Amino acid sequence: MPEQQIHWQIQPKIEPPEWFVQAVRQYAELPGNYAAQLLWQRGIRDAEHLAGFLKPQLYKPASPFEFGQEMHWAIERLRQAINAVEIVAIWGDFDADGITSTAVLWDGLGQFFAQNINLLYYVPNRLTESHGLNFQGIADLAERGVKLIVTCDTGSTNLSEIEYARELGIDIIVTDHHTLLPERPPVTAIINPRNLSPSHQLFNLSGVAVAYKLIEALYQTLPDIPKQPLEDLLGLVAIGLIADLVNLKGDCRYLAQLGIEKLQEDLQNPPKLRRRPGVGNLLEFCKKSGDRPTDISFGIGPRINAVSRIQGDASFCVELLTSREIDRVEKLARETELANARRKSLQKDVEQQAAQKLAQLDLSTTSIIVLTEMGWPVGVLGLVAGQVAQQTGLPTILLSLEEAEENIENDREISQSKIPNAKSKIARGSARSVNQIDLYQLVKAQAHLLDRFGGHPLAAGLSIPVENIPLFTEAINQQLRQQIGGEEGKLGTRIISADLVVTVADLGINLFRELKLLEPCGMGNSVPQLVIQDCWFENIKNRNIQDATGKKVQYIKTEFQICDRSAQIGFPGVWWGHYKDEIPPGQCDAVVELDFNTYNKRYEVRLIAVRSRQSNLTLFSPDLSQTEWILDWRNKADELQIDYLNLPIEEGMIKSEISNLKSQINEKTLIVRECPSHWDDLQLWFRRALQAKQQLAIAYPPPPQIPPSQVWQNLVGIAKYLSRTGKTATQAQLQQKLGIGDTTLLLGLQTLTKIGFEVKNGDGNFKITGNTELEASSLAGEIYSAIAQFLAAVREEQFRRQYFYEVPLDIIRSVVNQNTFFQND
Repeated sequence: MPEQQIHWQIQPKIEPPEWFVQAVRQYAELPGNYAAQLLWQRGIRDAEHLAGFLKPQLYKPASPFEFGQEMHWAIERLRQAINAVEIVAIWGDFDADGITSTAVLWDGLGQFFAQNINLLYYVPNRLTESHGLNFQGIADLAERGVKLIVTCDTGSTNLSEIEYARELGIDIIVTDHHTLLPERPPVTAIINPRNLSPSHQLFNLSGVAVAYKLIEALYQTLPDIPKQPLEDLLGLVAIGLIADLVNLKGDCRYLAQLGIEKLQEDLQNPPKLRRRPGVGNLLEFCKKSGDRPTDISFGIGPRINAVSRIQGDASFCVELLTSREIDRVEKLARETELANARRKSLQKDVEQQAAQKLAQLDLSTTSIIVLTEMGWPVGVLGLVAGQVAQQTGLPTILLSLEEAEENIENDREISQSKIPNAKSKIARGSARSVNQIDLYQLVKAQAHLLDRFGGHPLAAGLSIPVENIPLFTEAINQQLRQQIGGEEGKLGTRIISADLVVTVADLGINLFRELKLLEPCGMGNSVPQLVIQDCWFENIKNRNIQDATGKKVQYIKTEFQICDRSAQIGFPGVWWGHYKDEIPPGQCDAVVELDFNTYNKRYEVRLIAVRSRQSNLTLFSPDLSQTEWILDWRNKADELQIDYLNLPIEEGMIKSEISNLKSQINEKTLIVRECPSHWDDLQLWFRRALQAKQQLAIAYPPPPQIPPSQVWQNLVGIAKYLSRTGKTATQAQLQQKLGIGDTTLLLGLQTLTKIGFEVKNGDGNFKITGNTELEASSLAGEIYSAIAQFLAAVREEQFRRQYFYEVPLDIIRSVVNQNTFFQND
């Protein structure tokens, strides 16, 4: 995937006063120099602030009644419902913050209402309903006799839906933290920290923390009713707060600190005695101990989010977090783990397809990337859009094309003003921003072209009629260009901000314990990033991760040892989502985060960024210019059809031509013999040439132009043969026979499964069984669509290979040099 210009910013070292260093040492029980420097750099410079930051017991939290009259109205309406034995419904959301919010209200309100009798919960389906209140769900709850809905992590902007609920005799209490409308919605109460001053200690609360504050107020108002301690909810609060990436300041940090402590206390018990055994199951699957905020942000949070991304319906996650039935939660945790593995695989597939589409864009003239594809899984588009945005430095929108669903009968307002004709095609997707560009406002300005949209400045979701996509793309790009004016330099740039310069010898338990003082980290208090200068990497290897069943997932990580002159041995590390060829050879600078791997019981670093030292760029002899090290032998490969290194000279060949070629082929030449289909393919060859101090010769023949239909027939023929004979074939063999790349091949194998074949991959050998006589009449519309997608993929790959065979050498030199040398500027 193309990468943008990268700027490294290393914080200047500031020496805090000695009294401050001594104060930090009281908490660190270590020298404390690094921790003191970080805290001072981040503006914590007085004794009272320091104490409250490091020890939650010394922090003064805000009262839930700081929300003012709205909280009083909410508590009064809940008391009325308790006294009248009304049926109350919790309306949640499907992400980690929404699920934990629902769980907090389920357990908290469950002290006052009989669960599953007077208390229900409703979690919308991500794939069919999206965020927020909706008419059909409200109508269903009305039929069940619900008189009061308490929302969590949603509801602040659902004016039409709230009016509809009132028509059905349902009151609504909104607990939320998202952006407010100028007008107050017609609800019984709305508890939203956005109503408070930005400097208020409650302003940054996420949805789960707002829900907790409502329960806290209810506990204080009716202290004799609850049977379970309020503190039992804190573990859920920590999960939602950290997973939602809110600013961990004020009460957010305080609640997260207490919540992590509560999780740890619970995990010390045997599973049968745990308050939340499901949390323990999730941690076991992700091989985490639960004492670190990263155990949530990289472990629990993504697994909860994965359920709705893959299945749509994530309501069982509430049971997973609240039930004490050991067998039941273990089953639910396993289902969650498998959903997460599936999410990783789908995400990788979309990443690869998005990278191919990016290769066709001129990013120098693009302000906002908009990519579309038929059938992209909507649930992972936000994740991939975020990765593309980070890698390119440009706001990114990914859209999946699909057929619109039939209008829901009760969605009167939506069907009239929002949903296009039921037979029209729509695209649904996600948008992610970078560099503080308010993407939500950019999308909102094009609302007249959209079906629906929602979100916040850094992330948005939207759906749009397919015919509007070209106009939308042009308009939103033009709008951003006009908005930034002369600040175009902020686009396409990634800023890496590092906190401390350390050596390999500094890495280990003592530094880890100092940095741990700053946890929980998140927005507003980022994980400390460390610069290691003049280092190098050894024992570099790739590894695919496995899911809960032991099946390999196409989600790569690179493991290594990082070394410098300060230590005799290297320090272990991992680079998630990257291949070993992406690590530059020789001396480097690296930005890392220090971590403790609870599964391997070792301290290690996570690589964030790496760049070659300027000295590494002079790998060839001094008289070899940058324009000479790439050689173009494509025309000679076409004429002579020889193996430049191995084929002997035969009578009748153009001996002078061969002689000239042979004279150039020496230890300084690395030859590319297969036509690439992506700039990244050439980039890897270039890096190998740099590492080996060799010239790079492009010597691939013209790609074969086999009709896509013939490629499909050949694939079916191979499948029949393997099925009939029981033989296997490697991926390389299949690619060679068919003349296609790995992504297209995998799509073809998936298509085979739709026509009755079973495809199994065992240790790199594909075994195909099943239908050996394909009946054309048996093909349904879905199968024809799948075959059409495969043919389109073949056609697209052939187009790209022809492009790389014809692209002028000066463009190859320019692109490859820019992508490799640019990050070292």
